[in-house]
Amino acid sequence: MKYSVLAMATAAYFVTGGVALAQTQGVTKDEVVIGSLADLSGPLSGPGKQIRNGMLLRMEEVNEGGGIHGRKLVIKFEDTAYDPRKAVLGAQKLVNSDKVFAIAGSPGTVVNTAAFPVMFPKNVISFMPITGAREMYEPANKLKFAFISTYYDQVKLSLPDFVKEKNLKRVCALVQDDDLGLEVRRGATDGLATIGMKLEETTTYKRGATEFTTQMQRLASSKCDTVVLGAIIRETIGAMAAASRLSFNPVFFGSTASYSELIPKLGGNAVNGLYATMTVEVPYLDAPSAPVKAWAEKYKTRFNEDPGLYSVYGYELLDIFVEGAKKAGADLTTDSFIAAMESFKREPDMFGSPVMTWSSEMRLGNAKARLSQIQDGRWKVVSDYK
Repeated sequence: MKYSVLAMATAAYFVTGGVALAQTQGVTKDEVVIGSLADLSGPLSGPGKQIRNGMLLRMEEVNEGGGIHGRKLVIKFEDTAYDPRKAVLGAQKLVNSDKVFAIAGSPGTVVNTAAFPVMFPKNVISFMPITGAREMYEPANKLKFAFISTYYDQVKLSLPDFVKEKNLKRVCALVQDDDLGLEVRRGATDGLATIGMKLEETTTYKRGATEFTTQMQRLASSKCDTVVLGAIIRETIGAMAAASRLSFNPVFFGSTASYSELIPKLGGNAVNGLYATMTVEVPYLDAPSAPVKAWAEKYKTRFNEDPGLYSVYGYELLDIFVEGAKKAGADLTTDSFIAAMESFKREPDMFGSPVMTWSSEMRLGNAKARLSQIQDGRWKVVSDYK
């Protein structure tokens, strides 16, 4: 009789507590919960809010359509203000308190790299961070998935042909004094080496800088006809405005970190002519593509503002997550999600993204980029994918 009672108690434990212990974090009977380390109050707050809105728009569509195998998709946002210390605290809350399945769409290299040591020991996936740093998929880790081609590859592959086509002679660089700037500088150096050229002058600035007169004077005195920018939005505008005030007019060439509709919107005439590597097109409300125009109008109706490039990133990355989670099946686990992501091809979408695939060996879905230029205050695609 005692044995029967013990057996029944043991069975009850495995039916209740055992299942609870085995349950994948962030996945319940009714919900799939993910998180995002957003910049909602720092130097990337403009793009950060767009990313959040794009993710929310796709989340609402998914939930209106029945969710993910009947589970409601929930997103928890933590504001990092683009500060790695706040990123650690935000990641700790998302991972340990909110128990998220993945952290997705977090902008900024330093934000993501600061969060990785919190996430990975708890088996939390890093999903499509908004940065072109190689650390987002290297070194190899089954929990990493990236979709933006690296700053290094973008510049290395695009700059040599660009320099030859424009017959440019003295290529210089202004780069942020961090991993972003280092990757752009390395890409420029290695790309130029393939055509027998080098960076003639390089100058740096601290992240968050607002004054660039000294750097532009130095590049002007070096007679640079090209300036490669390892800069994000605000710093790109500040650097080009400083050059304009000095009547210094080189060709400016940036990575995807310098590609946003906010640059011509905020920079005005000073940023006309800027080239930048990119993938998806800015979703203007009068876009010639009917699907993009309809999507842009839907976004504006929902958030009472025009969508931007980062709105597309947020929407697109969450769409990829949902596609992967659905493919993983009703019994969603970290392992089933990883297997699903490794087995499907993401076809080009209405925003102009290239084909994307992931595998056990390669966690970057896309290594391609193309060029756009600011012409009369708007971005225009000027090259094919490389």
